[in-house]
Amino acid sequence: MSQDQLIKLGCKNCKRVNYWSRKNKKLVTRKIELEKFCKWCKKHTVHKEVKK
Repeated sequence: MSQDQLIKLGCKNCKRVNYWSRKNKKLVTRKIELEKFCKWCKKHTVHKEVKK
């Protein structure tokens, strides 16, 4: 059985949840930060893992 679990990625500027992703919580313990496009800010911003 896979250890991957769904996580939400929220924009650091406007705090909206724009993306869902998966990560293995046993192997990756830190919060994920990715550069993604935010459709509300209309630009590429840093998206950080947020609580469910």
